[in-house]
Amino acid sequence: MGWTVVALCLIQFVDVLGVTVVVTTLPAMLDDVGASAADGTLVAVGYAMFFGGLLMFGARLGDRYGHRRCILASLVAFAAGSLLTATATSVAWLSAGRCVQGAAAAIAVPSALRLLTAVATDERQRARAVAAWSAAGAAAGASGFVVGGLVSAAGSWRLIFWGLLGVSAVLAAAVVRFVPARAATPGHEALNMAGSVLLTGAVMLAILFGEAPWLLPGSAVLVALFVLVDRRSSAPLLFSGVLRLPQVRRGAGGAFLNTATTGVITLVTLHLQGALGRTPLEAAATLLPLSLAVIPGSAAAARLIVRRPAERVAGAGLLTIGAGLAAPLIAPASALLIGAGVAAAGFGLGLASVATTSLATDVPEESRATSAGLANTSAQLGTALGTAVLLLVAEATTGVPGATDRTPWVAWVGAAVTAAVAAAVLVRLPVRPALSRPSGPRS
Repeated sequence: MGWTVVALCLIQFVDVLGVTVVVTTLPAMLDDVGASAADGTLVAVGYAMFFGGLLMFGARLGDRYGHRRCILASLVAFAAGSLLTATATSVAWLSAGRCVQGAAAAIAVPSALRLLTAVATDERQRARAVAAWSAAGAAAGASGFVVGGLVSAAGSWRLIFWGLLGVSAVLAAAVVRFVPARAATPGHEALNMAGSVLLTGAVMLAILFGEAPWLLPGSAVLVALFVLVDRRSSAPLLFSGVLRLPQVRRGAGGAFLNTATTGVITLVTLHLQGALGRTPLEAAATLLPLSLAVIPGSAAAARLIVRRPAERVAGAGLLTIGAGLAAPLIAPASALLIGAGVAAAGFGLGLASVATTSLATDVPEESRATSAGLANTSAQLGTALGTAVLLLVAEATTGVPGATDRTPWVAWVGAAVTAAVAAAVLVRLPVRPALSRPSGPRS
């Protein structure tokens, strides 16, 4: 089981890393292809749009054609997108490559999580596997800033995508070698193309909210249409009973809040570079403890969720996130205090991510790909909407475009308070026995 878990978690790590890896190197990418910052919207958000938008469809593809097969196909597509990006000579070429990468990631992630939970033979193994998965995802999202900065400092930004091309080949070999060919049996589920298109469009417009706030009403309209279509479909994406399970709603909601509140890290990055005058590489180094602390946080959660309700563990994680985000406000000019604060937030993110993933996937085996897609979609929406709202609040309250020259007090405090309030709600929720363990009271 060990190497199987490693291979599947590496897929999660690489796919989530792809969301943030271009943040620090985007100006160099655009300059290299002769494009302006105004031309780079799709390069910046195209990956997240297709990743977040196609996760539910990717889950259905895995159920229909086989999860291992879909992972391998997605790695081929991810390699193609990496090649497109690495060789790009225009902004259109760059955008196409990033969108292909994001679509490939959306196909791989739900199937990888489905197989991960299938190979675990008991509750303790499943807890450890989910902890490794959550640590991989949380660390990857935070590490993207650092990896992009380090590789760009060492050479061309194109090295990132040549590297991802090679990584895709290694991961494909690892899946062939270590992931059982029959860990899941392909089914005959319909793909529900109408519902998939509407849901994908709604998520994409929501992710574009930060670039164009006026698109949010359009997203709401598509959501309403999706609900109508999905409820009447013979093969619903969401309204097949999964959303009726309280643990799935709590897991998806918690995943959204985890990433929405830690979206303040984007503001912290701007604060370090604008108000404190740090270089992108120095700012990335200051935020490195966030990525590192996720690992012990996830390990602690793996031990806790077999003895305590996952809702309580998630609440403890969100409370730690809130405390970690609030601590640097004591002295926002201190890079040392910022590093300590983001380390605490990273530990809390590890706790909360494992707990919410465990909740969301505590469903009958045949529904895990769908619930995994839902949880990951919620996390991507949390990142996009949380960051966008925080940036808008920061700009409105500081009067500085991009909020780089002043400490964004209101937005920063708002993220910390939101995490604390969410923690209070989670710990007060009534707890029901998990499906993966015998019925009985949980202390």
